[in-house]
Formats: sequence, C-alpha cells, structure tokens
Amino acid sequence: MSSSDEVRVRRVYDPAEDGDGTRVLVDRLWPRGVSKERAAIDRWLKDLTPSDELRSWYHEDRSETRYDSFVDRYRAELADPVHAAAVDELVGLVREGGPVTLVTAVKDVPHSHVPVLAEHLEHELHHG
Repeated sequence: MSSSDEVRVRRVYDPAEDGDGTRVLVDRLWPRGVSKERAAIDRWLKDLTPSDELRSWYHEDRSETRYDSFVDRYRAELADPVHAAAVDELVGLVREGGPVTLVTAVKDVPHSHVPVLAEHLEHELHHG
C-alpha cells in the first residue's frame, strides 16, 4: 500500500522494507502480538488517532454512509491543537528526508483513519 513516494501506508503485520524510511505507528494501542523489534517502529504518535468518542461512534456502525461522516469528523479533529501538533511533527519527519511510512494494525485499512491521515499529511506537505 502506498500513497506517494513521501508517505506510505503499511500494516504492522507485514515485514518492514528498506524503503519504508521512518516508520510511524498511527494507532492508539500497541498492536497485539507484535514485538517492538518485529514492528520496527521509529515513532509512535498516538495523538494522530481519532478521539475515543469518534472511534467508538464509528465502530457502532461501520456502514459506508457512517464512514463518510467519520471521515468528515476525523478531518475536523485533525485541525484541533493536539492533533495539529502531531501532524506538524509528521510533516517535519517527511521534510527531514522522508519517506515516512504510516504503520497500523487495523484490518480494513481503506475504511480506517489511516487513508484520511495520509491524505491530510499530503495536503499539509504540498499546500500547508
């Protein structure tokens, strides 16, 4: 899975690759059953994840229409000060010489916070 040359997305259960660059865990909880060595995580930015309230709300009903609302609500959260500071740190990592790989344990990556975050990061890198 890849968003661009600068920002990549991978599951933590897949082996790390040489081209991953800085590997950033973008989940609130450490992935079950994965050692720190195997995960090869360089940074763990918990403040990039959706709020507990938003995550719970989305998991109650994972329909396509609810996902669209989840995306809108998560984008709004990314603008709050705590999330924005974590996004700024991520932008800094890419600008220091990327690539940066967003690493997650979620099973359904396309319907999670990760592609929203990757798109937001790309926007910040090129328009922010």
